[in-house]
This record gives sequence, structure tokens and C-alpha cells, in this order.
Amino acid sequence: MNKTLVIAEKPSVAQDIVRALTPVAGKFDKHDDHFENEHYIVTSAVGHLVEIAAPEQFDVKRGKWSFAHLPVLPPYFELKPIDKTKSRLNAVVRLAKRKDVARLINACDAGREGELIFRLIEQYAGGGKPLGKPVQRLWLQSMTPQAIRDGFEHLRSDEQMRGLADAARSRSEADWLVGINGTRAMTAFNSRDGGFFLTTVGRVQTPTLSIVVEREEKIRAHRPRDYWEIHASFLAEAGEYPGKWFDPAFKKPGGEDADPDLRADRLWDQREALAIVEAVRGKAASVTEERKPTTQACGLLYDLTSLQREANGRFGFSAKTTLQLAQSLYERHKALTYPRTDSRALPEDYLGTVKQTFEMLADSGMGHLAPHAQTALDNHYIRPSKRIFDNSKVSDHFAIIPTLQAPHGLSEAEQKLYDLVVRRFLAVFFPSAEFMVTTRISKVLNHHFKTEGKVLVKPGWMAVYGKEAAEDVEGAKDGDKGQNLVPVREGETVRTESVEAKGLKTRPPARYSEATLLGAMEGAGKLVDDDELREAMQEKGLGTPATRAAIIEGLLTEKYLLREGRELIPTAKAFQL
Repeated sequence: MNKTLVIAEKPSVAQDIVRALTPVAGKFDKHDDHFENEHYIVTSAVGHLVEIAAPEQFDVKRGKWSFAHLPVLPPYFELKPIDKTKSRLNAVVRLAKRKDVARLINACDAGREGELIFRLIEQYAGGGKPLGKPVQRLWLQSMTPQAIRDGFEHLRSDEQMRGLADAARSRSEADWLVGINGTRAMTAFNSRDGGFFLTTVGRVQTPTLSIVVEREEKIRAHRPRDYWEIHASFLAEAGEYPGKWFDPAFKKPGGEDADPDLRADRLWDQREALAIVEAVRGKAASVTEERKPTTQACGLLYDLTSLQREANGRFGFSAKTTLQLAQSLYERHKALTYPRTDSRALPEDYLGTVKQTFEMLADSGMGHLAPHAQTALDNHYIRPSKRIFDNSKVSDHFAIIPTLQAPHGLSEAEQKLYDLVVRRFLAVFFPSAEFMVTTRISKVLNHHFKTEGKVLVKPGWMAVYGKEAAEDVEGAKDGDKGQNLVPVREGETVRTESVEAKGLKTRPPARYSEATLLGAMEGAGKLVDDDELREAMQEKGLGTPATRAAIIEGLLTEKYLLREGRELIPTAKAFQL
């Protein structure tokens, strides 16, 4: 009887597939490197088992790395088994070549890299050509048994996957060509005075490094300049309130040469600042006030990059740590959907699943989350919205959300990340938070002082984060926002109770943290000077959500960057490159 060979990306996924298929396809027997029943053989790779290499006759070995032997442009690529996983490759190839195996199912991770892992194994098994057996694709969004069974009901055809396979192969060959030629050229250049100074270069790694180095150059070139701010306290009948001097005629300068340090509330001359202080001290002020309601919507659902940025900002997790935790919550605990996604929306037919997920969370016994899920269900918050459900914004995968399976036995770090995803998932369906923003201008002689009050009127989605109180308003600063302002009667004259000029210095731009570097990588297209290239890269960043963490870790491993607290600092080696 003919059988179907299912190749997963790693052993744990192969086991999940076997567990999911057993109720519908019958019991599997376990062998050394695969599971088998009368319909299916299920095996797995362990990540990449095969890599591309230049054919022997076209390659130049290490001792001859010189400009004379560059560029290395082989007419075709050969496949080479990766040494440490050779035995696993041989086992998978043996199964693929079995006479009773009539078709293959690619069950590697649903993304470009998973596509490449399978295609290279299949090509290797066929002796450099495809094996000639029909191929179908299992495309999973979540690892729950039901999701796996649904995936087997809706397998994708080889034709549907051809574009992704070609993109994967092109990316892999481009990486090889840029990496080999760039590394050998830079190594030859840095070794020109003798010795061997290995200088690695990468298609994504090097431009990412240049972003960090450019920022560091700006920091080093920065010369602190003195400026002054004038802070006053005004006495009204109902009490005191603070205010800060500003120039109402100030316009933010534009253009490339604009001074980024100029602000409406900064004075660059100490004498001018002190003169204003003396002029207004103890004087009466007239007050005008503008109050307007504003709303603030919750952020979108997470894709991998926004989750990594948030987890780095809140918990100090590195991008690599967040990816590992999200992968574990997806694979091991089956608690989150596929994490390596660049989409922040859900498919339009997902409303029913979302409601079921809210019901699961409301009944879950997770005391800090369940009440909010229940509130959303009771108030019918879960409705179709283009901001959340939009097919045009869903690529191969949708946003990261909880699955229908409540997790148990999570580590502390896993729990933190799970809570982060669930809170955002709940909050995105809640109404916007409503504020009353008061902007008060106190005019003393012809000097203007601004005071802003921002009061939370209805918490809306902020309640999910425990922000019931106005003091927790985002962006709140002492004596600025996030405060209830002392009321002033219409036409009331207030008095300048105290006033002082604070001497400060301009600061250089901040160093990148992983959170801000991930953001810069994601929006790297905007940094390109050439108009045509900028247009081409408009929606594209450096790397993909799945690879950005590894790129940053690679730069740290190669000693191009150092991590100090949350800051990433380029080394002398980085400046050399």
C-alpha cells in the first residue's frame, strides 16, 4: 500500500503531528528516526540538514583569499550535507526514496526558511534534482491538535508554494554571494600588512551595523550646548499650578541642516532668561484655557518585531530571548499562534475563533485576565473591525494571538510574554480611552507660560492594563500632563508666585537598544538616500521578523557590538569595517 511521507522541521513537531493524526489515521509505531502507520510515515529534520556550496573547482581556499581571486561567482551551487546532522539527513533521504512512498508533505515551519529546509532535502534526495514524487504543503497557524488536523484537510499544492520556494532559494544564494565575497574582500583588505584578520560581512548584518555605527558617530560628534528653561508657579484662588515659558512665535525648522536642538521652550542666552525671570516675578497673569476631549485607541495586535520591541522595553528581554519564549509558547505549550509573523491583523473569517478564545480566557481561572475577557463578552465588544480583521494585511501568517488552549506550567518569563500578548489581544477589542486635555496659557506682561493637564475620563482599553486612575496616563510628567489642574475662574487674575531659570545642556541622540534597533531595521527603507532604491524598499526593512534577532545576536557574537545594560555599543572592529 502506498504511503505519504511527512517531513517536519524538528522532532517535537513530528510528535505533535503524530498525536494529532492518531485519532483520524490510526495508531503509529515508533522507530528510531520516524513514526509509521499504514497511511503515513512521519519524520523530521533538525533545522537545516543541507547547505549550498560552490563546486570544488570554482572555490578558492582560505590561504588564497586575495583580490585576485574575487569575485567568487559559481555558475551553479552544489548541495553539501551539514556534518553534525549527516545521520539524520541519511535517514530522511532513505525514507523519501522508499518504493512505497508515493507522495511527500512538507510540514516544516510555515515560512520562507521552512520552505528552503524541505526543498534542499528533497533536491539532495533526488541527486541534485527534485525527487519526482508529488509534494504538498502543510501550512499551520497554530500547533493545537485540531489546527494540525485542519491543516491536513487543507493542504496547499506545490504550485501554490513555487513563489515562496524561489524567494527562499534566491535569498539563500544572495546571502552566500554577498557573505563570501564581502568577507573575503574585507579580510584581504584588513590583512594587507600581514597576518590574517577575519572580517565577516553579511547582506543584512553589515547594513544593520552601519545604522548603529552612524548613530555612535553622531553621539561622539555631539558637543553639549547650554540652554535655559523658565519654570514658574502661579497662585490662583483655588491653589497653585506650574507653568513653563515658551515662545508662541516659534516654528520648527525644516530641511537637512535644521538644528534638532531648537525648541519653543528653550532659551540660548542666560541673560535673556534671567531678564524674563526678573520681569515676571511677583507679577499678575491673565489666563486663557482650552479644554478638549481626546481619545486614544489601543495599539494593534503584535507581530514578532513589535512584540520583541515591547518585551525589550518592558522586561529587558533581548530579541533572541523573546523569539525563543514565543516559539516555546507556540510549539511546547500550544498557547500562542505562529510567532514569526510580520502581520498585525487577523483574517476576516476569524471572528468566531476570537469569540471562542475570549470564552476560554473568561473561564480560564487566570484571575488577572479572566475578568476583562468576561467584560468584553458581556458588553459585546467583539465586533468586526477593519483595524483588526483585514485580509489585505494578512501575509502568510496573521498576528500573534492566544490559541484556544489555556497554558499550564509556564516559566516566569513565558508567563510574562503570554500575558503581554493576551492583554493586547483583549485590549484591542475594548473601546478607546477618553481623556480631557486642558491647555492653559498664563500671560505675564508679554511672556507666555504653558500648563497642560490630561485627565483620564473613561479608561476603556487601559482598564486591561490596570490603568483605572488618571495618574497612570502615558506621557505624564510631574507638573505637566497626567494631572488634575487647579481650576481658574473665567477672567480671574493669578499671581506669579515663584519663578526660576534652569540651566541645562543639550544631549546627544540616545544609543540604540534592541527595541529601537529592531524598529530601525523594520523601517530601514526610509534611510536610503537614492530615490529609486528608497521607493523599492518602501515597505521593506532589513531582514525579516524571523531573522532580525539572529542578526543582532550575530553582531554581538562577532564582537561588532557590545551589550551594556540595554544599550548596544559598536566596537573598534565595527568602525574598522
